[in-house]
Amino acid sequence: MGKSDFLSPKAIANRIKSKGLQKLRWYCQMCQKQCRDENGFKCHCMSESHQRQLLLASEDPQQFMDYFSEEFRNDFLELLRRRFGTKRVHNNIVYNEYISHREHIHMNATQWETLTDFTKWLGREGFCKVDETPKGWYIQYIDRDPETIRRQQEQEKKKKQDLDDEEKTAKFIEEQVRRGLEGKEQVRRYYIYQSSSAKVSVLGLSALKMVRGAGSVKRKESAHSSGQSKEKKKKSALDEIMEFEEEKKKTARTDYWLQPEIVVKIVTKKLGEKYHKKKAVVKEVIDKYTAVVKMIDSGDKLKLDQTHLETVIPAPGKKVLVLNGGYRGNEGILESINEKNFSAAIIIDSGPLKGRRIEGIQYEDISKLL
Repeated sequence: MGKSDFLSPKAIANRIKSKGLQKLRWYCQMCQKQCRDENGFKCHCMSESHQRQLLLASEDPQQFMDYFSEEFRNDFLELLRRRFGTKRVHNNIVYNEYISHREHIHMNATQWETLTDFTKWLGREGFCKVDETPKGWYIQYIDRDPETIRRQQEQEKKKKQDLDDEEKTAKFIEEQVRRGLEGKEQVRRYYIYQSSSAKVSVLGLSALKMVRGAGSVKRKESAHSSGQSKEKKKKSALDEIMEFEEEKKKTARTDYWLQPEIVVKIVTKKLGEKYHKKKAVVKEVIDKYTAVVKMIDSGDKLKLDQTHLETVIPAPGKKVLVLNGGYRGNEGILESINEKNFSAAIIIDSGPLKGRRIEGIQYEDISKLL
């Protein structure tokens, strides 16, 4: 078996070694070549191709260092964002995962000498939140993507609205408790008055019996009347609760709005001019926030997040679907559009509310129905 045999033990061992990571001191960043041992690295440094690369780098060394530094920074931050998001993590964990890729940019070719210097630089430039602990440096990625910031603002707005609803409910319950306590206080005063009047009575025994009989009759009548009044109060309180829940239902909103068979418009530019500002039909909704849409003009199918889409307002007289609020899920006919307030008026065309006219619905809460 010859030395150059493909299946020889030495050839197999060499291929296994070439797949893994090699020593950093035998790597040439300028040529992006990894040598297996010291002799191979020495031969590479004496080669003509390496000498040409050195001549190119000597003309403007700062340009090459800036290029490698930018590539290292972009790859490191992309791994941090994709792998760990905005979680706080040790910088060495991220770096070890980064260098596990064989084609990574080595730090000795950048402007930073150590990982600590690079971590401090990320903190100064505002790319990450960094803090030093006895266990080392920790980093936390700062996501400045406009779409992410807008989604966070929408979530905060929804949380604030939920807190406002909870405060209204708490005040309403507190008011009902206060009314109940006032009713108990009135009943207690009535019985105190009855007992005190009986003590100061100076009538005779027969008169006292008559008074007691009359008092018992009055108590029964008062108890009966108070029971009726309590029943009325309970009924009115129940009506108030029902009205409150109905009003809350009308103002209830969610941070997702996608529905099948509605017409939407693609607003993201990441897909190119072919799809930007073009209309599509939602065919399937996945996990509330993602939709599979079919382009109206080309028939192409795309999977997009709702932040990359917007609703389509048709001409008056066309069918629409309510996507958010208390009337969510109801079909209707667009009656008129208020361009000044960015709202519309519709007439419900399905369900138990058929025929009801609704005004002041925002553009983003309705969309054209196919």
